[in-house]
Amino acid sequence: MTSSAVRITNPRTDTSLVKTYVELMKLRIIELLLITTLPAMVAAAGGWPGWWLVFATLLGGTLSSAGANAINQAIDADIDAMMSRTRGRPLPTDRVSPRAVIAFGSALGAAGFFWLWATTNLLAAVLSTIGLLAYVFIYSLLLKRSTTQNIVIGGAAGAVPALVGWAAVTNSVGLPAWIMFAIVFFWTPPHFWALAVRYRKDYDRAGVPMLPVVVGERRAMEHMVAYTVALIGMTLLLYATGPVGWVYLLVAVAAGVGFFIGTWALRDHPEAAMKYFTYSNVYLSLIFIAIAADVLVLA
Repeated sequence: MTSSAVRITNPRTDTSLVKTYVELMKLRIIELLLITTLPAMVAAAGGWPGWWLVFATLLGGTLSSAGANAINQAIDADIDAMMSRTRGRPLPTDRVSPRAVIAFGSALGAAGFFWLWATTNLLAAVLSTIGLLAYVFIYSLLLKRSTTQNIVIGGAAGAVPALVGWAAVTNSVGLPAWIMFAIVFFWTPPHFWALAVRYRKDYDRAGVPMLPVVVGERRAMEHMVAYTVALIGMTLLLYATGPVGWVYLLVAVAAGVGFFIGTWALRDHPEAAMKYFTYSNVYLSLIFIAIAADVLVLA
């Protein structure tokens, strides 16, 4: 009786591998980035930009952002292994190799570029790829381990999706798009510094010079207040430029007051950092949903 070697696929193993690669993409973070893309498209179009363009732009943005997230995890594998919040990620748990992760992320980034170029325009594709490269090379490789201003400068990468959304519609980048970029830019430091307050010991152990680790929580929160004031100013400036009206203004003022109160209160209640972090996500979502809602209601 003869037998031959037959490869038997283990469905559970294959499923776990798929889940691992999906985890590398950090889709929950991408959701927040896409919330800034779609309203920018609506504002640029002065109404609904069309289902196909929306789908194509959001898919391209997802591919680029997922690629950046994957490559970032390959770069930060040693840091992630030392932090309680991240030690369960695919690389610290040896579920995948760094080389495979870099290849995966690079493929996603390339796919995002060519998809956006083919379905929207070259400017949107280039901007999306600039965001990926800035996140990987400027933030992850250059700034994260070397300066307390890492998230300030590197946060610009997370603000790029607003520019991509506007460019996908108009093949240009107008002033309102840059103000939306600035909103995300000024929102990023207080958002991430709240996380750094909560996980200060983790960042200290990993040698990452997040501002609360280096200058202390109190001084870091003073910086958070300053960025919050600038952020609220940017949200009001968007109203002054014209693409949004009173619906957006009401939301921006109410949400801005709430955000400022939360930032100020955090100075005396650092134990509430994670509640503040969660609300900061809600705040940014409210601002950009209000942009889209205002344009669509008043169009």
